[in-house]
Amino acid sequence: MTHVPSQAASPIILTENLTKTYVAGRIEVTAVRGVSLAIQPGEFVAIVGPSGSGKSTLFYLLGGLTRATHGRVVIDGVDFAALNDGERTRLRKHRIGFVFQKFNLLPTLSAMGNIEIAYAVSGRREPMDLQYLDHLSDLLSIRGRLEHRPSELSGGEQQRVAIARALITRPAIVLADEPTGNLDTKNSDAVLAMLVRSNREFGQTTLMITHNPEAAAVAGRILTMRDGQIVREEKGSGAAPAAV
Repeated sequence: MTHVPSQAASPIILTENLTKTYVAGRIEVTAVRGVSLAIQPGEFVAIVGPSGSGKSTLFYLLGGLTRATHGRVVIDGVDFAALNDGERTRLRKHRIGFVFQKFNLLPTLSAMGNIEIAYAVSGRREPMDLQYLDHLSDLLSIRGRLEHRPSELSGGEQQRVAIARALITRPAIVLADEPTGNLDTKNSDAVLAMLVRSNREFGQTTLMITHNPEAAAVAGRILTMRDGQIVREEKGSGAAPAAV
């Protein structure tokens, strides 16, 4: 079954019979089993499931961070399997922004420095749009924290800086892996609200991996994984947490 909304036209993320098997000696473990999936431009999709369900492996496949054993991943019309390593890296840098559970901020740089270096390594020739950065900083409530190093920021602030880092290149796709996993309820709700708002305001396609059904509920569409397969699809609220 291909999980695709009824209004589908040209998916920005498409997988066909996607399978990933890890081999260690004589042992084979299939983490993703024949997943076919279509996500439309501008959608906010959450993939939820318990540990070991295959959702994180699927995340890495969709981001081009690991290669499929079988099947294919097509990002904005480009088949990852047709690209060499350098081309895959360039596609990731230009089309995808990543947000991880571990903030992965460079500790010796300020928040601003972390955002600037992300822009620099993207390979873009044009200067960073400072007006856009100001807008992002206001959206994420970090304008007054940009000169602080990660150790001087709360967990919620660090994750918001990580989101700014992911968005600064204006990627078509934002992939978020357990973005609230290290946060308390208040900061989790704030980060989820930011992801919902940025999805709406910038029109990016957002795919979030989470084990938390309450976090997944903010998405417009929720896919549940179990044993490497998508076993259920349901509609989410598409709304930020009520308390935010």
